Amino acid sequence: MSQGQTAGSWTDVLAEGRLPRFVLICLAVWLNAADSLIAATIMPSIGRSLGGYAYFGWATSGYLMGSVLAAASSGVLALRLGLRSATVAAALLYAGGCALSAVAPEIFTFLAGRILQGVGGGWLAGLSSVAIGLLFANRLLPRVYSAISSVWGVAVLIGPMLGGLFADAGSWRAVFWLFAVQGAIVAAAAWVMLPAGNAAAATDRVAWRPLSMIGVGIILIAVADLTGDFVGTTAFIGLGVAAFLLALKLDARRDVRLFPHGSGDPRTVHGAGYATIFLLYVATMGLLVYGPAVLQTLRGLSALAAGYVVGAEALFWTAVSLPVAGLTGKWPNRLIRGGVLLIFVGLACCALVFVDSDLAWVVVASGLIGAGFGLSYSFISQAILGDLSDEERAIGGAGIATVRLTGAAAGSAMAAAVANLAGFAHGFSTPAARTAGLWVFLAALPVAALACITAWRVGSPLAARAPDLN
Repeated sequence: MSQGQTAGSWTDVLAEGRLPRFVLICLAVWLNAADSLIAATIMPSIGRSLGGYAYFGWATSGYLMGSVLAAASSGVLALRLGLRSATVAAALLYAGGCALSAVAPEIFTFLAGRILQGVGGGWLAGLSSVAIGLLFANRLLPRVYSAISSVWGVAVLIGPMLGGLFADAGSWRAVFWLFAVQGAIVAAAAWVMLPAGNAAAATDRVAWRPLSMIGVGIILIAVADLTGDFVGTTAFIGLGVAAFLLALKLDARRDVRLFPHGSGDPRTVHGAGYATIFLLYVATMGLLVYGPAVLQTLRGLSALAAGYVVGAEALFWTAVSLPVAGLTGKWPNRLIRGGVLLIFVGLACCALVFVDSDLAWVVVASGLIGAGFGLSYSFISQAILGDLSDEERAIGGAGIATVRLTGAAAGSAMAAAVANLAGFAHGFSTPAARTAGLWVFLAALPVAALACITAWRVGSPLAARAPDLN
């Protein structure tokens, strides 16, 4: 953000006919936010009902892998179908995936439903990111992203309550029926709120080769949790990381790209920003995926209580992001660095307190992670878009969603690999929960440390020289 730039008002955010699309963005974010929080809350109940403990992490990584593959093609989908038709199709596919998960008789049908949910949700997320990049000037982005954080705040209050109540009542399937209905409502709202638009000629292409390598990388990391030994797990995770790097290399050589020029170079502001978002999500997904299971196993918490403890991350994110949304000058650079460092501290605290300390300290540790995101995430996103030309802002916005979802998928797969080595593949026993409650967070610390390094570049004085794109 430039030193002389002033923050836009909420009136500016909603002016010039942007209100309907802004509402739709919030609705799409709600589906993704509430889905992840509810799924984390009810997964222990699903594991007990359908079995397949070794595939516990796949419910999240499969959902996110579908989201990654869909989000990267959402721009082309909008061009070919028009924004309204594309959004309606995405919401209906999400609803269909929810229905399949609801009727699943065993774990593999359930996982197929989660993948379909991921594809539909990924298209919605990608369409939302593209809309943000195109509709809102750089000075408005902190308020837009703080509003999105507010949706997460609503989700963190309602999501664990819904998931916990249904799980404790033994009716986890009803949760997916509820979200199927919501997906249908989003489809209807999109049909009413969005203009029809014109479908473009079908000459627009998707960067399938780098996108496929991203999918291969996620699958390799997901397979790592089935090897059962440290050497095999490490090898598959290493191969997965290599696939991600190859995807960036392939993308840099293509005319049709997933990311703007220089995105694979951490010496650029937007390259460092993408790297920071990716690393942060890799590091923090263990809390969301395995935190509720560890808390229910070790402390005897209900699904409702465990969901709210882990949900402190999203609640603190929202509470912190709103007061800092309008800060300008040197503050964004400072908050990027300080926020990412706070996430590292929060993960270290989780490793110290998750197993044996008072539950209040677990809430504090989770809250520190959320507060770090609240301080930094919107300004990292703003720095990325502010470093790009007008021609690349749309692809840059979609790239944020792709990187975030890729990092989340890789992070959930990595956490699953660590948890399965700890014994979770054979059930939620107390010894396995104690080991996983420590090592899921310890394994994340080196990744978070790398994020601190890349965040230093995003929050450097050079970042303040990014052009103000009005």
